[in-house]
Amino acid sequence: MKGFVQIAVTAALVAGASADMAHQRHQHMHRHRAMNVEKREAAVEVPAQVEKRAAAVATVVDPVETKYVYSDGEAVNAAEAKACIQNGECVVVGTSTPKAPPKPKPTKQAAEFFESKASSTKTTSSSTSSSTSTSTTSSSTSTSTSTTSSSTSTSSTSSAAPASNSNVTAAGSGSTSEFPSGKIPCSHFPSDYGAVALDWIGLDGWASIQTTGSWTPGTLISDIVEPISGGCVPGSFCSYACAAGQTKTQWPTTSQGATGQSIGGLWCNANGFLELTNDNFNTLCMDGLGGISVVNELSDVACVCGTNYPGNEMMNIPLVTEPGNTYTLTNLNAKVAYQWQGKYTSGQFYVNNAGVSVEQACVWNSPDYPNSAGNWAPVNIGAGTDVNGITYLSIFPNTPTSTAQLNFDIEITGDITAPCYIKGGSYYGGSNGCTTALQSGGAAKIVFKASGSS
Repeated sequence: MKGFVQIAVTAALVAGASADMAHQRHQHMHRHRAMNVEKREAAVEVPAQVEKRAAAVATVVDPVETKYVYSDGEAVNAAEAKACIQNGECVVVGTSTPKAPPKPKPTKQAAEFFESKASSTKTTSSSTSSSTSTSTTSSSTSTSTSTTSSSTSTSSTSSAAPASNSNVTAAGSGSTSEFPSGKIPCSHFPSDYGAVALDWIGLDGWASIQTTGSWTPGTLISDIVEPISGGCVPGSFCSYACAAGQTKTQWPTTSQGATGQSIGGLWCNANGFLELTNDNFNTLCMDGLGGISVVNELSDVACVCGTNYPGNEMMNIPLVTEPGNTYTLTNLNAKVAYQWQGKYTSGQFYVNNAGVSVEQACVWNSPDYPNSAGNWAPVNIGAGTDVNGITYLSIFPNTPTSTAQLNFDIEITGDITAPCYIKGGSYYGGSNGCTTALQSGGAAKIVFKASGSS
């Protein structure tokens, strides 16, 4: 999704532009990338600091300031953007409906959302060595809406019993079952209602736990602590993963972070029972719009890690692709997906090198591959369908966070409007990646193949 990003709206360039995709925790999918790198790195160091001193460092992120920018990231003033729209060269997604999907062409910058955030730090005296109170924002979708002060667990590498690659993306036994709000103990991970346990994270299967102490719907949340171990406890929002092709449905729609962080998951009430937080859904997971699959033509496993959004926005939602198999990639529907501060969102995924296990890939810091996996994975994929029904796909480098090189090629094939691939480390259209769109009613495959095979 490339092109201009306008206050709460994304503008996609029709003439030779790519589509703008998402806002999710880290930088990704939106130019948020470059802006968030400093926050990430600061957050990553927090756990060690917390253990050494009583005061925890909390990174507070100011509300997002969305700007108009060109596809190469260069800022553009409102007058120029307006003229571009009036001349028919740009379309503001959500306010006008193109007659047909834009036909992306090679450009200097892959489609991403460009949102700048300023950060500041402050100290608090209430943290302990087992939790870290950090406020961070990120997103992995096309525009998001939700404000939240979220503490991010920076010890994403905590390891409980590692999950096997074969069952990590399997759906729970009741993915379409109505969840009995207020009836299930917080100590019970709801895999029988479709949630997928992330056993290697160290949170009893949960993707993240954001402890706020209390929750009043309709009010902003300013104090959030994220434990780095243990389970879902009273006074906490407990986020979870869903099966491949699905996404979670639960987040407090009227109560997000006071400074722009996202909060997601079920609520563990004072009595120790799990409650639904989103009145629009009575199940825990919902299907994406489909039409996008990942095909592994490699000789080894390759992990694609989505961001836990809304939530702590870590890249810990796994899609473990085995050689010779095809998987559904979640295609978020912007109309019903989480919104961040009035903006729609789309999906952001981290592509790790072939041969890296899910325990090393779908974490923030990878113990064995600290410079090339997890938050430092070589490549990002963006995917989602905007409010006009146009599905966009992007492949772009995880820069400036990572300089790692992917050890295989990726090519998007199918009913697409323009080529998009990375082959031998080079992207179609230039070093910043590429974006394409699905033709109406079409389907696309994101093919992982050995370098130099085509």
